[in-house]
Amino acid sequence: MSELRELYQSVILDHNKRPRNFGEPPNADHSADGDNPLCGDKITVHVAVKDDVVTEVGFVGEGCAISTASASLMTEAVKGLGVDEVERLFGKFHALVTSSPQSEPAIGGLGKLQVFAGVREFPMRVKCATLGWHTLRAALEGTDRTVSTE
Repeated sequence: MSELRELYQSVILDHNKRPRNFGEPPNADHSADGDNPLCGDKITVHVAVKDDVVTEVGFVGEGCAISTASASLMTEAVKGLGVDEVERLFGKFHALVTSSPQSEPAIGGLGKLQVFAGVREFPMRVKCATLGWHTLRAALEGTDRTVSTE
C-alpha cells in the first residue's frame, strides 16, 4: 500500500502543477460550474459532445491540489468515452473514494484514477476529489445551477 501512497502523492503533485486540459475547448457545447465552499474550490467544466461521445473536455477554476489533480485526470479519462461510459466511470470512482480505508480498494477499470484510493483515508477530501466529476455530470445533463458539494 505504501507504493500506492507514493504514487498518489506523485500524481497529485504533477497534475496540480501541470493540469491537463486546463481551459475551455473551442468546440465546447456543454458547461457547468461547481463549488466546494469548505475548501474554496471553484471549477467550470466545459464539454463537447458529438453522437453521445465526449469529444473534448476541459476545465477552468482554482482549487486545492486534490481538486485540480482530480479534474485533470478526469478530463484525460473521459475524453472519447460515451456519456453512459462516463457515468459508469464516475460510479466506480465515487465508490473508490468513499469506500472504507480498511478494505482493499476496488481499482479495476480505473486506470490512473486508482491513485485516488488514498483519499479514502481523508473523508473531508472526498468532496475535493469528486467536485470535477459532479460538475462534469451536471454539464452533460445540461443542469443550469452551480453544483455544490454541500
